[in-house]
Amino acid sequence: MKKIKFSKAINEAMHYCMKKDKKVLCFGLGVTDPKRIFGSTEGLLEKFGKNRVFDVPTSENAITGIGIGLSLNKFKPVMVHQRLDFFLLAMDQLVNSAAKWYFMFGSKISIPITIRLIMGKGWGQGPTHSQNLQSWFAHIPGLKVVMPTFPKDAKDLLIESIKDPNPVIFLESRWLHSFNGKIKKKINKKAIIGKSQVIKNGKDITIIAMSYLSVESLKASKYLEQVHKISCEIIDLITIKPIDYETIFKSVKKTKHVIVL
Repeated sequence: MKKIKFSKAINEAMHYCMKKDKKVLCFGLGVTDPKRIFGSTEGLLEKFGKNRVFDVPTSENAITGIGIGLSLNKFKPVMVHQRLDFFLLAMDQLVNSAAKWYFMFGSKISIPITIRLIMGKGWGQGPTHSQNLQSWFAHIPGLKVVMPTFPKDAKDLLIESIKDPNPVIFLESRWLHSFNGKIKKKINKKAIIGKSQVIKNGKDITIIAMSYLSVESLKASKYLEQVHKISCEIIDLITIKPIDYETIFKSVKKTKHVIVL
């Protein structure tokens, strides 16, 4: 095991996938700027070159269409948007093209695109730059929606997202990029999109959380136990779609109470 930041876990996943498969590309606003999107794209340009790692014009709908076109030509693009909100300009490409293609053409052609969207509040973000819209994406047939909390899940599931033959929305809270966690040195080949995990066992109530709220749930559970003697079981969803109802039902059957954050 080793301890790394969430952003470094993303970075390691990108290095692994781009080294393993020359068809993997990385592009988006800021992927080559000095800060490299919280460090998550650090070293990619230097290692893999400007033909595979490049910045793009501020035209979300157009670059998403280009990503879909690349996918149809056997590439595996990883698009990055530093603010989820801007991606709303590309919803037509996402909903009416990327998500539908596999079904419209008899499962013969797929769109292996991964779209990293960074979300949540932060200094100076304002109401049009800080929305959490995971439930929107989860209602679109044909999409998988991944929302990791801890570095190990971020790395494992970004790799799985890139390998997936169909489009995956990969959501990252901007508050998690500096979050530290333990991670296996070897690649986890058993990672599955669609599997949640119990991050704390309890007996009185089930808390179902995701992303940064899983961290907040752990803090709240300590207070509840110390002050009110309430034992919380916490489920970190990790994947919003497909959702892991089996783990949820098992926990709620035990505790008989549930809070969803």
